[in-house]
Amino acid sequence: MPDGRHGSANSILIVLSGLPGVGKTTIAVELARTLPAVHVRIDSIEHAIRQSASHASLPIDDAGYLVGYAIAGDNLSVGHTVVADSVNPWPETRDAWVAVARRAGVPALEIEIVCSNPDDHRRRVETRVADLPGFKLPTWQDVVSRDYRPWVRDRVVIDASRLSVADSVDTIRRAVRSAARAT
Repeated sequence: MPDGRHGSANSILIVLSGLPGVGKTTIAVELARTLPAVHVRIDSIEHAIRQSASHASLPIDDAGYLVGYAIAGDNLSVGHTVVADSVNPWPETRDAWVAVARRAGVPALEIEIVCSNPDDHRRRVETRVADLPGFKLPTWQDVVSRDYRPWVRDRVVIDASRLSVADSVDTIRRAVRSAARAT
C-alpha cells in the first residue's frame, strides 16, 4: 500500500522518448488505456502554459518538464502507474525522469520510440493533424534540426516504422512485466 512517499509494488514509471512524429503519443494513449495508467504528456502541459495569458509571450524553457515530473511523482506516490510522453532529448531530462521514479520508490522503464525509415518519419510529421486546439506542430526541418542527444544507457527501443501500435504496446507491456519481476 502506498504510504504517501512510495508507490505501490505494482506501479512503475514508463518513460516514452523520441523525436516528434515517431508515434509516442499514439502509443502512450493506447498503453495508458490498456494498463491502465496515468498519461502525462509534456506537449499538453507546455501548450496549456503557452495558452495562459500571463505566459503567452514568455519562453517556457523547462517549465513543462518540471510540471510533468511533479504530476508523475504525485501519481506514482499514490500507487498509479504513469506513462510519461515527451521528446526527452537530453541525458539531463532522462536522468530527471529516473529521479522521479527513485523518489517515489518505483522502477523506471525507459523506452525510446524511433522511426528508422526517414521517408516514413517525414510523411508522419508532414501529415499530422494537431489534436490540441491551437497547437503548433513542428515542421520536418524542426524535427531534423532538433538537439536530440544519443542515449548512453540501456533502454527498450521500439521502431514505429516496423511495429504497429498494438505490437509496440505489447512489447512495452512485456518489458513492464519483466521490470516488475526484476524488482
